[in-house]
Amino acid sequence: MAELIEELSQVSLDESQEAPQEVATKAPEEYGTPTVIVDDLHIVYKVYGAATEAEKGNAANALMRIVRRQGRPQMKEVHAVRGVTFVAHHGEAIGIIGRNGSGKSTLLRAIAGLLPPHKGAVYTDGQPSLLGVNAALMKELTGERNIVLGCYAMGMSPAEVEQRYEEIVDFSGIGEFVQFPMSTYSSGMGARLRFAISSAKTHNVLLIDEALATGDRDFKRKSQERIMQMRDAAGTVFLVAHNLDVIEETCNRVIWLHKGKIKMEGEPGEVLEAYNKA
Repeated sequence: MAELIEELSQVSLDESQEAPQEVATKAPEEYGTPTVIVDDLHIVYKVYGAATEAEKGNAANALMRIVRRQGRPQMKEVHAVRGVTFVAHHGEAIGIIGRNGSGKSTLLRAIAGLLPPHKGAVYTDGQPSLLGVNAALMKELTGERNIVLGCYAMGMSPAEVEQRYEEIVDFSGIGEFVQFPMSTYSSGMGARLRFAISSAKTHNVLLIDEALATGDRDFKRKSQERIMQMRDAAGTVFLVAHNLDVIEETCNRVIWLHKGKIKMEGEPGEVLEAYNKA
């Protein structure tokens, strides 16, 4: 292990407990300084190849167009996020909920700087880390090498990587598979390893999109505890999850998105109750 860390440290990355704790109910202003400011954010992206009105009602026409290899110049704009505004603070864990297509993942990608605003702006304290992106995992490499490279990508030193390596492997639960290429992993194993790597370092802002949807009950419990620890370390966590129990047990604040807009925002119990009745 030490030899691998020493070897990879020479490589330029540019080239290559028990039940979860009770969630705090402090108001946002009682937390630390702002870490993310989203100001009237609009995200618009283009979808090419959209079906024409004639083709929507006539599958035969659409099929013949494919068979004839005719081009499809049609383009449709999708207004995924519409005027979203909020402020996040140090020490908060904010759940993002909403039906499929409501703009949850798009909002996280915009906060991470991966999608440019069409209108408005996003201001962040440092570089937000979207789970799995900074880890830069490569399927052709073993889990061991991905752990080392992923930690380097987050700015950890060789000594820090060596110190955290065993903890990352144990947390992910992949066991002896750490010596196998990631191409042999199930989707759940890959998700657990990404979470273990990304959460091995305290981030100013960590964005987690459905990472807790995989794994057994024990892994979900450990993941929730890890998020609590990151909150206690004065970080800010954004969590998208369809499992509302995870949101309620982990977050101190919830934002409900509907058709790209904030429909409701507040304490988890209040927002989730309204969401379940909708």
